[in-house]
Order: sequence, then C-alpha cells, then structure tokens
Amino acid sequence: MPTVVLMDVSLSMTRPVAQDGSEEYQRKNLAVHGLNMLFEHMASNYRLEFTALMAFSSLWELLVPFTRDYNALQDALSNLEDYDKTCFEAALNGVSNVVQQEWGSACPCQVVLVTDGSLGIGRGSLRHSLQSMKYRGEDKKFPLPFPFPTKMFVMCVANAEELQMTDAMENLEELLRLSGGDGEIFTVDGQLCMKSVQAMFGKLIDHAYSPFHAVLHCGNLSSDVQVFPRPEPIIVDEEVDPMPRTVTDVDEVGTGATEEPEEEVSASQMAGKSPNFCVLLHGSLKVEGMVALVQTGPEWYGMLYSQADSKKKSNLMMSLFEPGPGPLPWMGKITHLGPVSEAAENPYGEDDSKSPFPVQPQVKRSYAQNVTVWIKASGLQTDVQKILRNARKLPDKTQTFYKELNRLRKAALAFGFWELLKGVADLLERECTLLPDSAHPDAAFQLSHAAQQLKLASTGDSQYAAFDHNIVPMHTDFSKSSTQY
Repeated sequence: MPTVVLMDVSLSMTRPVAQDGSEEYQRKNLAVHGLNMLFEHMASNYRLEFTALMAFSSLWELLVPFTRDYNALQDALSNLEDYDKTCFEAALNGVSNVVQQEWGSACPCQVVLVTDGSLGIGRGSLRHSLQSMKYRGEDKKFPLPFPFPTKMFVMCVANAEELQMTDAMENLEELLRLSGGDGEIFTVDGQLCMKSVQAMFGKLIDHAYSPFHAVLHCGNLSSDVQVFPRPEPIIVDEEVDPMPRTVTDVDEVGTGATEEPEEEVSASQMAGKSPNFCVLLHGSLKVEGMVALVQTGPEWYGMLYSQADSKKKSNLMMSLFEPGPGPLPWMGKITHLGPVSEAAENPYGEDDSKSPFPVQPQVKRSYAQNVTVWIKASGLQTDVQKILRNARKLPDKTQTFYKELNRLRKAALAFGFWELLKGVADLLERECTLLPDSAHPDAAFQLSHAAQQLKLASTGDSQYAAFDHNIVPMHTDFSKSSTQY
C-alpha cells in the first residue's frame, strides 16, 4: 500500500517553539524530526513499499516521486523551503493527480498530512473550502473523497488545547470524514517539543506501520513470516451479527498450477538468512509456476504465489479471497479438496482426459426470468410509452394494455416507487381527456378504471398495493369479455 507524505511548508510552520534552556526550534523542524523517524522505521520494516513526498502552501510540489529509496526522502526533508499561506484543497488535488498517474484508481493508498493545524486565511482556506462545497458545480468539486481507497492520517504539530481554541479541530475532523473516515487525527500530548512530537509519530507507526508477524504452517514444517502491508480486518455484510475477521496464522492447504496470478493484495518477506521453509516454498512456486492455497482464519482462504519485481528480484505474494467456505464458485468448497490418491476413482481419468472442474452447482440456475429492471431512465421511459401506445388503441389492445400495466405496477411496488404509480395514473387520466369523439366508449371507462387503481396502489394501502394483486379490465356493457391476468 503506497504512502503519500504531504508536508505543510506555509509560513505558519516557521513559528518558533519555546524551549526551556535549549536551542529554539520551528514547528517545521519538529515535523521533519518526526518524519525522519517514520522514514527510518519504514526503511527497516517496509522496504518493499513505495512512498512519495509532497510539499504544499498555496501551491503544491512533488519533491520525491514514489520510491523505495528512503535516503532520498530524508535528503528532500532536509532541503525544505518556506512558502506562503496554507491551501489544503490545492494540495489534496495534487495528491489525487499524483496517485492516479502512478497507481490508477483501484490501488489503496495512505496519506500522511503533516501540518500545524492552521487552516489558512480567506479564499482557499480549509474553512472556506468546506463552507462552499455545496454551492459548487461538477467542474469545481472538492477533491475528497479521492477516487481511490484512502486512509488519511493528520499529524498536527500542535496540542489538542491549541486546536480547540479555534474551529481547527472541527474542520480537520470534517476533512477526515470526507476522506472516508478511515484514518485518525494525531495531536501532541503536553508541551510542544522534540520528545512529544516523537511520541506522536510513534503512535502513527504503531497504528498504521507496525509489522505484522505470522507463522506459515504446512504439515510438520513452519516458518515465521512478516506480512506487509498489514491484512486489514474484514466484516462480512451478510452475517446477522457481523464480527471483524482478522488474519492469524497462515496454513498451507495445497498447491495448483497457474498461468496468471490474481491481483496483488499483500506481500510477505522472510527475515534472516538461516534455512527457512518460506524460502523453499517461494523457490518451488517460482520454478514450477504454481500457487499454494492457504487458510488465514476460520473459513477464510487465499493463495501464495511468486511475482517478479524485475528480472532478478521476485517476492512471495499472498492474495486473500472473500471469506466463506467456497470463495471460488468453480472450485466448490475448499474443504472438499484432497489428494487424488484418496479418491475412489481418478477424477481426471486414467489418461487425464477429463476434469472435475468447474464444479457444477446442484441446482441449475435459470437466467430466463422476466424481471423488470430500470438501470437507465430510457428503460423506464420505454415501458411507460408502451402503456400509452396500447392505451390509444383501446379496446382492441385491452389485454396487452393491462399486461404491460401490471408489469410496471409490480416493478414499482417492488422498488417502493410510489411516485411512478401516481405519475402513470395522471398520464392515463390525461389520455382519457384527449380521446377523440370517434373513440370507442369503452376506452374512456378502461382508462379511468386503470388510473383509479394505480392511484389506490400508490397510497401503499395493503388492500390495493398487494404485490400479487393484478388490475383486471373493467366489465362494461361495451366489452366483449373480461379477462384476468
């Protein structure tokens, strides 16, 4: 998961910090100290992750593009210059552009915003941006939420009391909420000094950049592994009482051949140079072009495979499937997999002429159901126009008219689209008033009857809005017969 560090270099960051009997520092110096601490930690524990450094005031600048060279990031920090007023909106637009150019809109990214909590002044300030959001056009939308999954961490080189003296904290919390709410605001505890800022960045490291250690098991073999980025807990929406599922140990289930690995989710790296099962597995999967199924928790599976960064360097990758006993429908339940030698007969045949995959479902699904779906406005408009065309040909099209009318009525009731029923009833009443003098008398009776039934259904009254109820033609002295649908 790449990281963008967004450093505030406005004039407010140059404010001095009072120190008792020691050298005087600017807030920018304290922020640089904390970021150096973060980069040193990432260089030791997150060597395979990419990080970019941006600076902003009223404009933004990409100081270091996405890189794994943390020395380059620290060198850029030591050469920061001071600029003018703070403008968060321009900086966030810059983050959006930089990330999308490098990673697209599907790759999740972490944004570390380092500031002193000053919102800026006048037009372009965070306060002004948030207040004017609802009055903007599509071409001038606020950059949050980003078009890619984001975790935003705001590092304030100020204590909570200082931020609460103004509305800075409220605006920063709104900024976090707009980003998706998946992040946190960190402030300095106590007096503003090197130690307190170091402690604040330590909290960030513990929360978002701490190594994830697990054990890879395969029969009697095992290996300690480090997985990064950390696998995030996942909540299954379908569960009655949803509980977050987390990765614990990694148990290998089996191996299988592959041609194209699935999308990368996380990476694992073995630390140390002693003989290790993880190295053996990685080499085997790389040479044989295979994947290994793994279990990461109760009914939660994934796969391990080798993926090359370059011609000389490759990594052991882990992709996690959706939680459940059968995440891949064509494979069936993973617990039903086993060695071919234990099967009553070879599922591949004696000459490998057949395959047990894909597993056929026990119940054959039908995709021929006539379900009304309105994805676009044009689809709804077509259905309404079809009813009106038949209405103008009454009584010859009585059967078709009521068939289409009941189809639209059921769909509207299923979607809770009461306004549609009322609107179509009004259209039918209008058609009734526009009937020519030469129209059959039965047409007016049928149109008035259908409009009245739709209006009754639009009230939501269970007597008239029952889903299984159909509107039947009105029996008149002019109608030849009355047919139910």
